[in-house]
Amino acid sequence: MSQAGVLRGRTAVVTGAARGLGAGLARELARRGMRIALLGRERDRLEETARSLPVEARCYAVDVTDDAAMDRAARAVTDALGAPSVVIANAGIAEGGPFASSDPATWRRVIEVNLVGSAITARSFLPGLLSTRGYFLQIASTAAFGSAPLMSAYCASKAGVESFAQSLRAELAHQRVGVGIAYVHWTDTDMIRDADQHTVLRELRAHMPPGARRTYPVTRIAAWVARGVDHRSPTVYAPPWLRYVQPLRPFLPLAVTAVSRRTLPRLAERGPVEPTGLLGAGGQADQHAIGRTPGRPAAPSG
Repeated sequence: MSQAGVLRGRTAVVTGAARGLGAGLARELARRGMRIALLGRERDRLEETARSLPVEARCYAVDVTDDAAMDRAARAVTDALGAPSVVIANAGIAEGGPFASSDPATWRRVIEVNLVGSAITARSFLPGLLSTRGYFLQIASTAAFGSAPLMSAYCASKAGVESFAQSLRAELAHQRVGVGIAYVHWTDTDMIRDADQHTVLRELRAHMPPGARRTYPVTRIAAWVARGVDHRSPTVYAPPWLRYVQPLRPFLPLAVTAVSRRTLPRLAERGPVEPTGLLGAGGQADQHAIGRTPGRPAAPSG
């Protein structure tokens, strides 16, 4: 049964809300009458999104991998908007390229933001969710079960958040806190558009079945995901047809390997495959915020 009406007047927290799917989810939940806390790296973009919402909204420029900063943000959200009834761990970055030549700090940063940052988000806001018997939604990806070559950090992080959310769901079930996993397919965000500028990543996607390579507008993906929030769904598929892929999971690695064995050598003949660095404007914002360039050690955040 839908809880959309019950959400009116309650508080939702969305990480990675400065742009892309995070901003789209903030808009969808605001349409349901929820107060919105927007968390992300880019304060100006957060404030721009907040001004577009028809509800009370607050912005918090914060690094999701910083435990202390996230704890402070959680307290500030509760003081300003009330304990959250919905928390969406959406913040994510990606890089592409061969694992062997990847920058270790960049590879690690993808894991830190996508996996560790999601766990820190859950830990920081869990007291509020326990008090409201709320709902935590982890944004995962088809990369959680269809790992692709040249995207090792991103795929590992999304498989990790899937397992994390499943474990958390079992742990919190008796306390009536819902935990969902959203499997999101290709979405028209700056990260995906940037990936398509790299020949190898674009051509690898071109070898997917026609329906599977389609890119969906943020508004449609956000609407599907928000519908899952309405129902406190344990699994959310955006687009909905992804649910029919789940039974094929044991066979997907074999299929991906078979395609890659044929495709990657042909692509390599055109020249070396270089690492992409962090993809999209969001990735560049994260890289700028931690004050590093690829190949240099990351500076302490916070």
